[in-house]
Amino acid sequence: MSHPAPAKVQSVFVLSTLILAAAVANMNLAVANVALPDIGAQLGASQAQLNMVAVGFTLGLAGSVLYLGALGDRYGRKLLMILGLALSLPFAALAAWAPSIEVLIGARLLGGVSAGMVYPTTLAIITALFVGKQRVLAIALWSGIGAGASAIGPAIVGWLLTFAWWGAGFAITLPLAAIALVMAFFLPRHTGEGADPVDNLGGLLSIVVIGSLVVAITFAPMPGLGMVSLALAGIFIISTILFVMRERHAAHPIFNLSIARRRIFWVAAVAGIIVFGSLMGSFFIGQQFLQNVMAYSTFEAGIAILPSAFMMIAAAPVASTLIQRLGSRLTLMLGFALVAVGFILMFLWQENSPYLLVGTTYAVLGAGVSIAAAPASRSLMASVPSSALGMGSATNDLQRDLGGAIMQSVMGTLLVVRYASDIRSAFDSAPASEQQQLSEQAQAQLQSSFAGAEAVAKNAPSADASALIEAARVAFTDGSNLAFAFALLAVIVGFSLVTFLFPKKDQELALEAQYEAQSSSAPR
Repeated sequence: MSHPAPAKVQSVFVLSTLILAAAVANMNLAVANVALPDIGAQLGASQAQLNMVAVGFTLGLAGSVLYLGALGDRYGRKLLMILGLALSLPFAALAAWAPSIEVLIGARLLGGVSAGMVYPTTLAIITALFVGKQRVLAIALWSGIGAGASAIGPAIVGWLLTFAWWGAGFAITLPLAAIALVMAFFLPRHTGEGADPVDNLGGLLSIVVIGSLVVAITFAPMPGLGMVSLALAGIFIISTILFVMRERHAAHPIFNLSIARRRIFWVAAVAGIIVFGSLMGSFFIGQQFLQNVMAYSTFEAGIAILPSAFMMIAAAPVASTLIQRLGSRLTLMLGFALVAVGFILMFLWQENSPYLLVGTTYAVLGAGVSIAAAPASRSLMASVPSSALGMGSATNDLQRDLGGAIMQSVMGTLLVVRYASDIRSAFDSAPASEQQQLSEQAQAQLQSSFAGAEAVAKNAPSADASALIEAARVAFTDGSNLAFAFALLAVIVGFSLVTFLFPKKDQELALEAQYEAQSSSAPR
């Protein structure tokens, strides 16, 4: 049962606090990627270690979020949020001033766990304290501004790295986290928590399930880590079986499978995975395309995505209005359609494309993600009882983490495979005299990545170097287009799933009323 909506002034303060706290987690997710080249140079990190820096925060957050959400449901969401914000300060500072790559990886992992105490709790509190139209608008603003923060973060870090040390990107969240921590003390003490005991065994199994999946996906496309990825996939399968068995028989499951089977829950969850994954994939491939093919600097590439951040924030109130007028299904469909248009525009990117095309692409993608994310989050939370909001908010968080990991891994693999194939074909079609000028090591380096092609070109005569870079640009464009095609296909699948399986507005409202009645009549 939801608590009465807070008074207007209080509700603005509460929502501002929760959005700021969520923004801290969102920015922390995105800041590492821009600094990776500098981190590698300064700390002498291998590519595998750099990938762990990039994924460490996500691993800590995704792995712990389901268990921590259940703990918040039982022992107090405000208390958990305050603890998470307090812990985020030393962990962010440790990352910013880490003396070694091992310390940095550990700090990012622990920072993710602290975010796991904060991020899902913010959505659970919003759902508990706001009702009706206020809740719809609050979730839309929370979703849009949070996603916008994840896009703004890389641009800020790119600017900082033009004059500051590599750790500055991890330090930028310190003042924001400190402000959010102070504000959090003034939140309502109780927000509909339950008295059921926590399924600790299920919680520990959930950590193994999600953690092994995230790392397996991350390591899958990395050279030399195939067997590690397969071993982790085996751990994921076994732990998932054990987790499902536990949740089917637990008196108070941490992840209620009967709730997960509700259509407005699982369809919304899958839709969210696709839409958030598409956003992260577009950033992942798009940033590389801008720098490698279009010759943007790191800072310019970071600035280039700002239209997506602006549109994610600006479209949030629009999403709220659309949900109330059209229902979640049609709003989701519109969001997916805009994301599809964004990927179609990405197919038009070429070496000499004007920024107007790039900016328009990111603006359309941002608007689509914002419009689709709001109803996905709202539907998830509307399908769970107030005493188990941690399950809904944790699932909402996993949409982004798993979606981003899956889409980045698959899109990155497709890019690498097509790039290597095109470079190999170009090399095989070159005259024999030119082929003989490159050693086997240089050929392997040329096919490994665009950076490898640049390294080979530096040691080649001017004319040959220009030809090598041009061939690499063409191959990278082809690889990027293949990755964009996969993302577009995933979006089409998501659109179809929502169109045919998500209930229409009247049925959706009836199901929500039914779930609310069941929650109100359940023993406390």
